[in-house]
Amino acid sequence: MQDKLFIDGKWVAPVAGGVLDVTDPATEEVFHKIPAATVPDVDKAVKAAREAFDNGPWPKMKGSERARILRAIADKIVEKKDFLARLEVRDNGKPLPEAAWDMDDVAGCFRFYAELAEESDGKPDEVIPLGDARFNSRVIREPLGVVGAITPWNYPLLMVSWKVAPALAAGCTVVLKPSELASLTTLELGAIAEEVGLPNGVLNIVTGLGQDAGAAITEHPLIDKLAFTGSVATGRKVMIAGAQDIKNVSLELGGKSPFVVFADSDIEEAVEWIMFGIFWNQGQVCSATSRVLIEEPIYGKVLARLVEEAKKIRIGNGLDDGTLLGPIISRGQYDKILAAIERGKAEGAKVAAGGQRPAELNTGYFIEPTVLTDMSEDAWVWKEEIFGPVVCVKPFKNEADAIRMANDSKYGLAAAVMSKDLARAERVARAFRAGIVWINCSQPTFTDAPWGGYKQSGTGRELGRWGFENYLEVKQITGFASDEPWGWYIK
Repeated sequence: MQDKLFIDGKWVAPVAGGVLDVTDPATEEVFHKIPAATVPDVDKAVKAAREAFDNGPWPKMKGSERARILRAIADKIVEKKDFLARLEVRDNGKPLPEAAWDMDDVAGCFRFYAELAEESDGKPDEVIPLGDARFNSRVIREPLGVVGAITPWNYPLLMVSWKVAPALAAGCTVVLKPSELASLTTLELGAIAEEVGLPNGVLNIVTGLGQDAGAAITEHPLIDKLAFTGSVATGRKVMIAGAQDIKNVSLELGGKSPFVVFADSDIEEAVEWIMFGIFWNQGQVCSATSRVLIEEPIYGKVLARLVEEAKKIRIGNGLDDGTLLGPIISRGQYDKILAAIERGKAEGAKVAAGGQRPAELNTGYFIEPTVLTDMSEDAWVWKEEIFGPVVCVKPFKNEADAIRMANDSKYGLAAAVMSKDLARAERVARAFRAGIVWINCSQPTFTDAPWGGYKQSGTGRELGRWGFENYLEVKQITGFASDEPWGWYIK
């Protein structure tokens, strides 16, 4: 396991010599230490990335040459899949099958953007039709520059790939800060980049606290773009910092996503997708469908089945066979979630299932799958993101009522609707004020499709071609093509 910063193609100790403990959330054991970068380390990393962009080969390479290295990274991810997945489990806590699935997605992400990099070769300039035949105009796309990427702990290496793969494909250079709560697989990506021959300075990885390393990235004048995934509160700080130099900023923030279940839905299928929408990754998912709205005629039946199945979920160490719900990432998050449940109860919510630590687990940050009911629409637990295995359930009367309740949120990341009436499902999907909508399912995510939200859930889009364009500048080139002189001043 790596224990140094990766700057300009070299492994270096932080200037101040600080380190942070790495704790296994299932055992509460400190099993490693990572470097704690501060302002001087970030400055070195940014200057290395700036030099690599301004004077290095990476931005000038053909897309096919960049694609070759991106595919080599993907191949190494596959080769080291078991090691990386197990490391992710110890660092993050998620069940091993989920971590293994994440590694497949990481490799797929690098391959997807390798293809887009390759496609950019030989692509003709976009010609702009003009109303004046004396001129011709075209548009070209160029790499944006130096990217400061700050990534979360819930999908450590996957969220890194969503930013690093398109940025590198576009020809940008990157200074990357992963969450201090889960940095290990990101540091391993540095080792892979070194192994496959990524030019020095193209990818720099600085681990450390947000207030030290993260803030230094957002405030650095030599960075052209900030790409952040995390909480609304931190995203607001990133946007404010970026505004000082008018940086290009993209934000993927939180959510309190609704899942609307109509009475014609199959109850078993509804319960399966409700559970997948909130208990996958311990509910630590920005798009988790944590507000479930069920049409009144089937409310009681769906709730009863949901409670019954939630109680069956096997909770334990993510490395143990059969585990479907691992620990919460940290003591701090664990305490916040339990406090949120208590706040919900104080507001009048009833705990239909879960709500506490499993009695059989004395060590680790474990919380039972929790179902809350009977809260008001103004309740904090109904309005705010909890980011844990906690689902709030309410009945609704009709389609208009469901749409009103679903959209009554400051967030707009994702939403889901379930109905056998596909025309109605399509109507409701279009009525949702959200950037990602699922019909008769919840949470499937594909590299090909855009990802991002409305309102306080963020700005910009990741993944697909939209994610690639995130890291490109658009340049207009217009030429005077007439044989006749312009003749405005000189006749």
